[in-house]
Amino acid sequence: MLVRRIARPLLAASFVYGGISTLRDPQSRVPGATKVVNQIAQVADEQLPVEVPRDVEQWVKVDAGVKVGAGVLFALGWFPRLSALALAGSIVPTTLAGHRFWEDTDDEKKFSNQAHFLKNAGLLGGLLIAAVDTEGKPSTSWRVRRSADKAIAKAESRYEKAAKKAEKAQKKASRGRTGRKLKKQAKKVGKEIGLS
Repeated sequence: MLVRRIARPLLAASFVYGGISTLRDPQSRVPGATKVVNQIAQVADEQLPVEVPRDVEQWVKVDAGVKVGAGVLFALGWFPRLSALALAGSIVPTTLAGHRFWEDTDDEKKFSNQAHFLKNAGLLGGLLIAAVDTEGKPSTSWRVRRSADKAIAKAESRYEKAAKKAEKAQKKASRGRTGRKLKKQAKKVGKEIGLS
């Protein structure tokens, strides 16, 4: 659809641009990201059996790389749902690190950070919509359920056919035994009568 071909690159542009800008100068993002990285690392250390790296610059670069990679994929329409989900996961820590308006004391800076926070919340909403957009095609879970239902119906049909064949075979076999019994009885009767 034409709307998706236009909307995806527009939505992805800010992520690709911001990611490239951050990769060129990651040090400018490190002070804001330090609090978020430390909080995430502390929670991860409690929950995971391995220690999470605490190098803030490395995390900033990884986040920027995700933004560039997923942004390009999303703009091109390649793996759009997965790339939208990756961008959505990337924008949350970025927003919490860079636009902490609730900590600002200067009204002008607070207003600016609040506006950027709300802009990123809007981008997150757009990405979540894009992450569930099936482009008019059935979702994966629907297709899996439908395939499972078809397989079950096919197996039931085959079972019913096999049961009918088995029933017919049983009837033939029982008739066959009866026929043999009748032949034996006829021979006995024939001997008694003296025909054989």
